[in-house]
Amino acid sequence: MPAKTTMDAAPAVPAEAGTPLIRGVAVLRQLTEADGTLSASGLERATGLARSTVDRIASTLARMGYVRLDGRDVVLAPRVMELGNAYLAALGLPALLSSHADALADELDESVSLAVADRDGVRFIHQATRRRAMALSFRIGDLLPAERTAPGPLFATEWTDTEWHAWRERRAADPQDRDFPAVPPREHASPDEDFERRAQRAHKDGWALDDQLIEPGLVAVSVPVRDPRAGGRIACVANVVSHTSRHTAANLRDTLLPRLRAAVAKMERELREAPQPQSGAAPAGLAIWTGASKQELGREFVESLARGLTVLTAFGEGRAELTLTDVARATGLARATARRALITYEHLGLVRQSGNRGFTLTPRVLSLGYPPLSRTSLSQIATPHLAELADRVHESASLAVLTPSGEEIQYMARAATSRVMSVNITIGTRLPAYATSLGRVLLADVPPGERRLATALGELHPLTPRTITDPSALATMLEEVRERGYALVDEELEEGLRSVAVPVRDRTGRVVAAVNVAMHAARRSVEECVREVLPELVETAGRVEGDLGVAGRFTRVPVS
Repeated sequence: MPAKTTMDAAPAVPAEAGTPLIRGVAVLRQLTEADGTLSASGLERATGLARSTVDRIASTLARMGYVRLDGRDVVLAPRVMELGNAYLAALGLPALLSSHADALADELDESVSLAVADRDGVRFIHQATRRRAMALSFRIGDLLPAERTAPGPLFATEWTDTEWHAWRERRAADPQDRDFPAVPPREHASPDEDFERRAQRAHKDGWALDDQLIEPGLVAVSVPVRDPRAGGRIACVANVVSHTSRHTAANLRDTLLPRLRAAVAKMERELREAPQPQSGAAPAGLAIWTGASKQELGREFVESLARGLTVLTAFGEGRAELTLTDVARATGLARATARRALITYEHLGLVRQSGNRGFTLTPRVLSLGYPPLSRTSLSQIATPHLAELADRVHESASLAVLTPSGEEIQYMARAATSRVMSVNITIGTRLPAYATSLGRVLLADVPPGERRLATALGELHPLTPRTITDPSALATMLEEVRERGYALVDEELEEGLRSVAVPVRDRTGRVVAAVNVAMHAARRSVEECVREVLPELVETAGRVEGDLGVAGRFTRVPVS
């Protein structure tokens, strides 16, 4: 079952709630808990739904780009992160405070996170981690029990008596924290009074410590970030995490707490001085496309589920609070349909009423696929798209990046095709950039004065009789590549090898990688490569860029 607290418990399903939407959310939560992949039969067992229902939900989510159907498995796809992005954008805190958290992580050389309260749990909204063999495993969106964290006691200082009661009931019902898959089960239960005392001390001290409460070796110190515009209530908590091999809990407090407090002061100043959010341009007709999908797929497309999920994406930057009318206008849904979706989400704890007839998203939206994908890499994003491309053109497809030296490319993802004679390159292979289609696309985006090859052009050597090695000819070629948007290399790297490549750009428009199709020259002429392969390649790059844009909005997507 999905991670829950006793504050989830209770009311019966409202009569107006949408059953298909409830079932679809259950499937997304189960996939999230399974780290992103679960077989259809596994989903059937986990959700208690009929197999035919699971298949229809999976088909609908696949049409939305939220999952991939990989044989018998249902796999979360980066596009589902737009649900969590809607919450994070509406919240506004990552955009305002993440740079301060990142700067602190660089200063301390320790992992720094920002967390918000999710009822009697703690959910992360930003992570700045250090690359170490012993690294922090928590991800954006992960839910932890309040009592086993440093932020928890700070949030508890603002709990009501009702919330304390609900916390005690949850503890009694789940003494080992089995409903929190992000943390190891608790081996030794601690008395409720221990956490109550920690909360009292946090209220007095203004900070809190986690001395190996989650697992041996893990220590953390937290300070609340208070919002001056909300009467000084806690907006989020800044948290520094380390390991006892680097700091004891006491040493963490004594050496890092002052710098954490200084960073929090900057965050609070940011909140105080930030202009009031302006109403963002509302999207329009988000759900209009669902009708065509229903006509095409028929019974295999659950239109009410697709429509309901678009309601969450109506929220965002400048749209933290929406009325029923706002939601209906943004989605293009009838008011009755939008109302039913909001009632369903309120029951599921994904939205709450905010007064003035408005609704806001809750941190629980992050439970819909965000954690497993929050640390996805560019190669993981690209691989399924490359496989589809290879199937369509019946040739091998690859993704590569420029190495730090700027002189070579390195293959990061690849999809081979079954042929007697095929291009045989493995992931990790490095090749000279000047003689490859991938390299030329990447070099073309580098300003001429910054190309590392510019100082070594005279040393370029021919790999085949066709290899361009003249510096001015190569510079001219790179400008042509930049203008036309693709590179075609004809037997310059290896005799008989022909390839065409296009760039992959990030959210800022910067070229971060390139994708190509390579083949034996006898199979397609240069003209056929441009006419038949290039359009497929451009479409694939667009799909990779779309997923990269969604995945990289609030997370860092490693490209190498």
